[in-house]
Amino acid sequence: NQTILTMADSEDPIAPTDQEGAEKAETTPATKKTPSDFLRLVLGRPIRVKLNSGVEYRGVLACLDGFLNIAMEQTEEYNVDGQLRAKYGDCFIRGNNVLYISAQSKKR
Repeated sequence: NQTILTMADSEDPIAPTDQEGAEKAETTPATKKTPSDFLRLVLGRPIRVKLNSGVEYRGVLACLDGFLNIAMEQTEEYNVDGQLRAKYGDCFIRGNNVLYISAQSKKR
């Protein structure tokens, strides 16, 4: 099983203003998972990061910040065809290039 986080998954900071939105908010369970919960869960674990360009990085999530800038360890870079292009000890990815982050069940 893989969990994928996309930028569309982030919650809307504006509270519902109409009656239908208010009813929907009341029925939402209190244990709803947020993107922040997912990121805390995968910290220190293998992940896949796909960039807007189609390039993919696989490695261990070392840390990240509020801008989704990502530091990874034991990183492998794959081109858009899925072929291994390079291996890095450490890797830093600027957050505005990230299309999604996916948890890996194990390091490939």
